[in-house]
Amino acid sequence: MPKTAILIVAAGKGERAGTSLPKQYEPLAGQPMLRRTVAAFDGWPVHVVIGPGQEDLAAAALAGLALPPPVLGGATRQESVRRGLEALASDPPNFVLIHDAARPLVSSRVIGDVIAALEGGADGVLPMVAAADTLRRRGADGGWSLVPRDGLYRAQTPQGFAYGSILKAHRDHAAQEVTDDVALAELAGMKVVMIDGEEKNFKVTRKEDFALAAAMIEPSSENRDVRTATGYDVHKFTTGDHIWLCGLKVPHSHGLEGHSDADVGLHAITDALLGCIGEGDIGMHFPPTDERWRGAPSWKFLDHAASLVHGRGGVISHVDVTLICERPKIGPHRDAMKAKIAEILKLEPDRVSVKATTTEGLGFTGRREGIAAQAIATVRL
Repeated sequence: MPKTAILIVAAGKGERAGTSLPKQYEPLAGQPMLRRTVAAFDGWPVHVVIGPGQEDLAAAALAGLALPPPVLGGATRQESVRRGLEALASDPPNFVLIHDAARPLVSSRVIGDVIAALEGGADGVLPMVAAADTLRRRGADGGWSLVPRDGLYRAQTPQGFAYGSILKAHRDHAAQEVTDDVALAELAGMKVVMIDGEEKNFKVTRKEDFALAAAMIEPSSENRDVRTATGYDVHKFTTGDHIWLCGLKVPHSHGLEGHSDADVGLHAITDALLGCIGEGDIGMHFPPTDERWRGAPSWKFLDHAASLVHGRGGVISHVDVTLICERPKIGPHRDAMKAKIAEILKLEPDRVSVKATTTEGLGFTGRREGIAAQAIATVRL
């Protein structure tokens, strides 16, 4: 059986999307878009090409997935694809499918049709969608002229190729700038066939495209498996001059005692997320008897729980944590805590709630002996 590799190009900056991160790392219905694109090729050997300086973003977006290390791309998409192809040369496939990270809604039907055409003898395969809208071209004088749409098509990815042929095309025509890999294939004289693409396989380019893609991803309400679970944690005060709460270093007259950094807020949220997928509690995953976790930052625990949720195909819908203490005052830090939790979980800030209360002087928190936190999380599977 012919060997096929998938090359996902995720090296761009995505500036047209107007997002704070390169768009491929922005959340899309609760998961980084790159992760959703990789998931669309489940069962195929996937290789990802990323931009220089994106190593940490890629590691977070792809955490828990069995993928080879990402390939570092170049200054242009064309150079990034060539570097990705070169990285496959030590164990070359028969065919390679080259796909944009910003097309997360590609279907198994399109993927299968591209591979079938390659197996049928095509050197290259291009999914296309006929232009349906009226088209106009703006002239140099500022006027608009009608462009007949008959015979006009929009090119999509994945574009499939015989591996050796497309690698040679990239090497031979590296100095010629083109907009996609099929153009290089045609320069090299390769036989390219067209197949039907799909409207939903659009390229997420602008900020509003995220909302459209999310609406297509979200299951209908009758098919949602909505799960809710709680978490609770306590740590007592000890000597020190600061505490960690919800990922922030907060100055205080005491520290909190614990094997890790004793962040009660993040510990409670971690347990809530683990509860949503029936994965036990934080102590099972990070036992206090394991010296690896001595003094560890608790965001690593929360990130691990989130990756387990995502690995099950889940979407974190909302988390809420209540901090129970007399001191320190939480109000001045609340917004920063929300932002930090949202950053760790890759959620919009309005999907995170941080609250605080006291016990009116009652119990161990009332006596200022420690801090407690209780959390609740909602996950859709």
